[in-house]
Amino acid sequence: MVWRRKSGAGSSSASPGRGAGAGEEEKVPRGHVPMVAGGGEGGDQGERVMVPVRLLSDPCIAELLDMAALRYGYAQPGVLRVPCDAGRFRRLVDGAMQRCGVSAA
Repeated sequence: MVWRRKSGAGSSSASPGRGAGAGEEEKVPRGHVPMVAGGGEGGDQGERVMVPVRLLSDPCIAELLDMAALRYGYAQPGVLRVPCDAGRFRRLVDGAMQRCGVSAA
């Protein structure tokens, strides 16, 4: 799982263990869904995370997706935004990974 603070178009911060190639932030590994948690208020863009598709059926993640649909609608442009602060989302995803037996990349 890759956590990044979403920033301006000119930056290319990389997480440990991953290359720092230009445009890497746009690549989505097979079997993952990019999501953005937090941000939206105060100009903060939030944190982007690649969530394994297997986690989408977890009750906590599914509830967040329902909340996102209610708040933002089904036609969100770009990366899926969830209405949850980044720290809480990180804990929810980590817990779902443990429950589903998904290992962190």
